[in-house]
Amino acid sequence: MIKWRYCLKYALLGILTLSIVLTQSSLLLAQSTEKETHIQQAELLTQVGRKQLNQGQAAEALDSWQQATKIYHQIKDAEGVSGSLINQNFALQKLGLYSQACEKIVEALKLNNWNCNPTLLELTEYDKSQLIAAIHQLKLTPISLLGLQSMGQVLRLVGKLNESELILEETLLFAKETSSKEISDILLSLGNTKQSIYQRARDEYKWVEEPVFRETIVDLIPQKAQESLDTYKLLVDRKNSPQKIKLQAQLNRLNLLLDFDEWLTDKPKLVNTHTKVNQQIQPLVDIILQSSSVFYQLSPEESIQAQLKFAKSLSKTQNQSLQSIAIQYTTSALETAKNINNKLLKSQSLGALGKLNPDKSQTYFEEALSLAQSINNADVAYEWQQQLGNLFQKQGKHERAIQAYRAAIGSITQIRDHLLHSNLDAQFFFYEKVEPVYRNYMRLLIAEQYPNFERKVIKANQQLQLAQLEDYLKCGKLDLIALDRIENLASASAIIHIIDLDSTIQVFAQFPDSSIRHHSVESRLVKNHVNALLSILQNKSLVSSGEELIIPHSQALYKQLIEPFKKSLPSSGTLVFVLDKSFQSLPMSILHDGKDYLFQHYSSSETLGSRVRQPKALPQEHSNALIGGISTFAPSFYDPDATPGLQPLPDVEIEIAEVKKQTNSSVDLLNKEFNTKRLSQELSKRNFNILHITTHAQFSSIRRRTGFLTWNELVNISRFGTLLKRQARIHQDAIELLVLSACQTAKGNKMSALGIAGVAAQAGARSIIATLWLVDSKSSVFFMNEFYKNLKRGIPKAEALRLAQISLMAIPEYNNPYHWAPYLLVGSWL
Repeated sequence: MIKWRYCLKYALLGILTLSIVLTQSSLLLAQSTEKETHIQQAELLTQVGRKQLNQGQAAEALDSWQQATKIYHQIKDAEGVSGSLINQNFALQKLGLYSQACEKIVEALKLNNWNCNPTLLELTEYDKSQLIAAIHQLKLTPISLLGLQSMGQVLRLVGKLNESELILEETLLFAKETSSKEISDILLSLGNTKQSIYQRARDEYKWVEEPVFRETIVDLIPQKAQESLDTYKLLVDRKNSPQKIKLQAQLNRLNLLLDFDEWLTDKPKLVNTHTKVNQQIQPLVDIILQSSSVFYQLSPEESIQAQLKFAKSLSKTQNQSLQSIAIQYTTSALETAKNINNKLLKSQSLGALGKLNPDKSQTYFEEALSLAQSINNADVAYEWQQQLGNLFQKQGKHERAIQAYRAAIGSITQIRDHLLHSNLDAQFFFYEKVEPVYRNYMRLLIAEQYPNFERKVIKANQQLQLAQLEDYLKCGKLDLIALDRIENLASASAIIHIIDLDSTIQVFAQFPDSSIRHHSVESRLVKNHVNALLSILQNKSLVSSGEELIIPHSQALYKQLIEPFKKSLPSSGTLVFVLDKSFQSLPMSILHDGKDYLFQHYSSSETLGSRVRQPKALPQEHSNALIGGISTFAPSFYDPDATPGLQPLPDVEIEIAEVKKQTNSSVDLLNKEFNTKRLSQELSKRNFNILHITTHAQFSSIRRRTGFLTWNELVNISRFGTLLKRQARIHQDAIELLVLSACQTAKGNKMSALGIAGVAAQAGARSIIATLWLVDSKSSVFFMNEFYKNLKRGIPKAEALRLAQISLMAIPEYNNPYHWAPYLLVGSWL
């Protein structure tokens, strides 16, 4: 009986065990089946996303890949998550959201603390070592290699070119170690990054004015061009490179050769390089033509873009037969775009045909514009509006040209935010593409005496200069208001706009009663005097030069620019100048009427784009100043972006003490205490309305070289903006007055006020006072003491500055313009 019971017991246990095993197996099988289903769903979404991206549906592809990522997260498939995040990056790139694309790759590769935001700062050796160490910690898999290559590509698109180059070079080493099939893709990305570095240097060469910096750029351009050409050639010569990737490398190489060839044209020292480059162009064109079938092995979208790129390159040659071939390729691209019904690519193809067919260009441009507008694509529309404006202007159809340019300006305004946030090289875009639209528009308005042209020209110039400042800063939209909208405009006697339209200088004077007077003068009567005066003022020998060198030029400028309005001006008051181009480095106070300098009767300030922060008087009963300075050699003197050969400034401690006396409360930081970290801490702790800095500062058309020295570094305008914005978040009031008392303009730079206004804008300051050249320390101490005494008496900033200049001029040893002329007030004059 017991035995039977034991048998029954074990039998029941066996049945129970079997039941549990079967149940667990069924559960595991069900879980396995469910996981397989999820994997299949994710893979299907991945495939759908690829198809959508190939069809130009980037937003839809992004949505598909986001869903796939969620599924991979649910089933804890780390590799699937990484792959889907990298796919999302491709869609975001297509949408122009480059920073977001970069963030997806950082997440996919788990590169913690990596910053995807565009920056003007150069990559330091420490940054390089940290980046290389992070890359080498990654597990080498096909997905990590793809992620690294994608990161290199997207960093190029956000303008972090040095980081892009470094990552791609490291990725190439990894790929070679693993005999990866992706070597060709990586080489193509690396060649593109090196070409972008070349292109940035090439673009800087066009708009950077300082001779010393141009010489540095001249050395960099051939080096980077050759590196890119060599990388493309290495890819093409590889036996295993896919034909379609070879074609992309050949097209990029041809574009680079043509651009480099053009740049070398007027460089006699590089004549041998020019000859070698020129000799490579036709053979490469022949190779591409011989392998033309490869164009049709690409996806339709890729084929269209490749054909348009090839046609654009062919159109740059002087060979008429190649011009005909360019038309054939563009026509083929248009047919393909029609077949897949892609309106954007149809618009781009039609516009390209308009450029190649002068006789039919109007028809092509109008059709291209209509298509771009039908899909609300302002990025493309503005170009065809500009082309139509140029065309109508040549045909003498000025009314239609004005309408086209006005529409182009509207499109540019619409796309500016996107450009500023997605493209650090937008400054090139600005000078090459945007500026000519505004200036042609203003020329036509004046030439046609268009109804109410004075206000329209002033408004267009205001938009142009604000766009110029925003492009210079790469900061997005600035919180500034138009002068004609401020509450206390009557406090200014007149606003004088000086606009350079190449062959003519246009001067507009706005008065408190809203009336406007206009005067036009031939450029030749003005520009020679401006250039001569700038040369004298930027020369170190100015301190020993007599007024006889300055007055003939300043009198000539007064006669042409101010005298036509003299009868409408009161005998004294405040003049607000809105200055264009080279006039921005000219202290208007130095203009001479034959008896007196302008500042002896008028206080003045400058604005860019007729815009300022709301003018407001400095509240003396609450004047809190942060005062900083350096009086001895500091590590920052050797910063690579600082002016070479800097020497300690004398009398810094005296100036700080004098300024301190004239304010209600202050914090002063001297030498080692005046470091970037301490400056940031003080700005966070207290609400300062005056920031007075007595240290070397410099203004350049190169943003990273514009700023001031703390003990440890050159704080460029981007870094300074970051420091001051932090203060603005903590303390709501803006800095009322920023004073940089030991500044100098990079020699040859004609747009100093752009840098000065940039510093003020980044600081959120209502007014900034800076010097256009490094002044004598003793006269500076006297000037600043007088200026702050005047402020303490409640005198407006512009008038306080003028009175300080008059006091300085009254001292015999300081009556030379070298001492009193360099002080410039930008922003609010109250």
